[in-house]
This record gives sequence, C-alpha cells and structure tokens, in this order.
Amino acid sequence: MIQIRIHGRGGQGVVTAAELIAIAAFKSGLQAQAFPSFGVERTGAPVESYARINDQPIIIREQIYRPDILIIQDSTLLDIMDVAKGCTNKTVVIINTAKTKEESKINLPKNNLHTIDATKIALEIIGKNIVNTVILGAFAKITGLIDLPSLRLAIQEKFSSNQNLIDKNIKAVEQAYQNNF
Repeated sequence: MIQIRIHGRGGQGVVTAAELIAIAAFKSGLQAQAFPSFGVERTGAPVESYARINDQPIIIREQIYRPDILIIQDSTLLDIMDVAKGCTNKTVVIINTAKTKEESKINLPKNNLHTIDATKIALEIIGKNIVNTVILGAFAKITGLIDLPSLRLAIQEKFSSNQNLIDKNIKAVEQAYQNNF
C-alpha cells in the first residue's frame, strides 16, 4: 500500500488533491482512499489530507503517520511546522516552491526531493494560486502511480459542471507533467 500525505493551507485545494489522487487511482483499476484532517480552520490555516493507493482493498481508516509520499502545496509551512514528521529516507517529497531542491529547508535527503514552481504555473494557466492539480501533474510524472489519462478523467469528473475549469486544470497538469524532475 502506498500512503500519501498532503500539506497545505485552507483554500488551496488540499482536500481536492487527495480526492483527485483517489479518483485517478480508481480509474486506473486500483483501490483508493482519500480523507482530510482539519477542524474549524479557516482559509489560510494549515491543513492536511491523505490518500492511500493499493491493488487490494484498503481496510485501515487512520491518519497517515509514515508517508511514502509527501506533498507540500505551500512551502511556507516548512518554517512553521514539522511537515516531514514520520518521513524516512525513502519518502518521496514534492514541494511547491520556486527554489531548487538544494535550497529547500526540509530536513530530508535531497535524492527523493522534487521541487516545482506550481504557483507560477497555476497563476499563468488557471489565474489563481490554487496549485493542487499542478502538483498532481508532478506527482503523476514522478511516482508513476497514476497516469495522465486517469488524472484527466478525475479532473473531468470532479469539475464536471465547469468545462472552462476542466480545460485550465488539464492544461496545468500537462504542463507540470512535462517538467524534468
């Protein structure tokens, strides 16, 4: 089983990112689970969401304490909390930042660390600093756990009432997927 933890701030689509991972995995024939961890936080407050992917039924229903993959949608969280808690030297980390992985402040080995300026792509294509789908383009490319066609289908399903939003998000995903990691 692959366990994914996503950190970001309220309003950045952290919960939607986990849902899209689960939908795309399901469309690829896998078992999947996604759920958030937040209380009464408001926009801008730190939030976490989780996703699990497996080829067998997923029975556990708890937070992810030792992620195989860590996604950080807002790099300012590195300054205020230990987003790397529970990570190991094998954890794959994807951070939304304009910095290189060598400049990153995360206290983990750099060999499994990947950075992408998802904010820049989101602002250029979507017109808002909502980076969840951009990050998922990088996630698909880096991990190979979900493929681009399944991610496109997940976006179409999740945003089915707004074709313009679908088109922009798919374009953003594809641009992120083209990056060299």
